[in-house]
Amino acid sequence: MKIHEYQGKAILREYGVPCPTGTSPTRPGRPRRSRRKLGGKVVVKAQVHAGGRGKAGGVKLVDDPAAAEAAAKQILA
Repeated sequence: MKIHEYQGKAILREYGVPCPTGTSPTRPGRPRRSRRKLGGKVVVKAQVHAGGRGKAGGVKLVDDPAAAEAAAKQILA
């Protein structure tokens, strides 16, 4: 079975397993709002069915809303 990280977290939460809070923005501008909502440092990740997304540039640690939006645009490009 192939599922994305956010889908796996949803399944785990159904069974009471604690998981880090996250969002799954689907439109431009949403990463910025998600970063504001979560606060602190956040990780912007590509949701793909493949290994090595970090080595391929699909995982970015960001400090502020503008950086979250820029990272998401870079990953989507």
